[in-house]
Amino acid sequence: MTVTRALEGSGATSVALVDRLRAVSAPQPLLGREREQRLTGRQRAILDHLVEMFDGGFAHLTMAEIAARANCSLRTLYSLAPSRDELVLVVVDRNLWRVGRTAMAAIAPAMAPLDALQAYLGAATEAVEGMTAPFARDLALMPAARRLASSHEDYTEAVTRTLLDLAVERGDIAPLDTPATARIMASMATTLSSPEVMPTLQSTPRQAAEALVAIMVAGMRARSGRVALRRRTERGGDG
Repeated sequence: MTVTRALEGSGATSVALVDRLRAVSAPQPLLGREREQRLTGRQRAILDHLVEMFDGGFAHLTMAEIAARANCSLRTLYSLAPSRDELVLVVVDRNLWRVGRTAMAAIAPAMAPLDALQAYLGAATEAVEGMTAPFARDLALMPAARRLASSHEDYTEAVTRTLLDLAVERGDIAPLDTPATARIMASMATTLSSPEVMPTLQSTPRQAAEALVAIMVAGMRARSGRVALRRRTERGGDG
């Protein structure tokens, strides 16, 4: 989830965004860059296919059943991961990294920090796009999967806080508790896609998360406008 060339442009805002976001530590991918590069086209296709296969849940599947459904040999599966659970982790991690790269690329060079934040979080919610109750349920029962998701969410939170801090520093929004705000904003998609919450929603987890982010951003802008107006009024009264 490195800062992509999409962020590299001219202007102080662009430079500040690039420098600050590059300083945010991303989680280490499970496969690692070298191992990912060594994957064959067939292995990548299988991992991509497993994203859809696991939508129906995976706790009931053995490696042999996965191999049969993926139309590959057990040897091929074991070349990717030594167990079913570790295979699930690899599939989830690769997908989260793909979403993370897309989210970072959604930030255009000339964007103000708050606009960049909304674009980033809007793209990041793709991680829960099409999330099914069976998959969410099985994932929630895996401690290693919860830790993996938490590491990616921590990164999203750090990026969110960085952009909020920049918005405050530039005077785009009134000062606020950026750590608390970032934690809430970064965790919304995960919370809304949990097996307990998802059935209660009137929309998809992604739609709900995007709507709530938009509401929070609009609230920050409105609050900043009220603070600015009050300050102008106070200065006028002093005069």
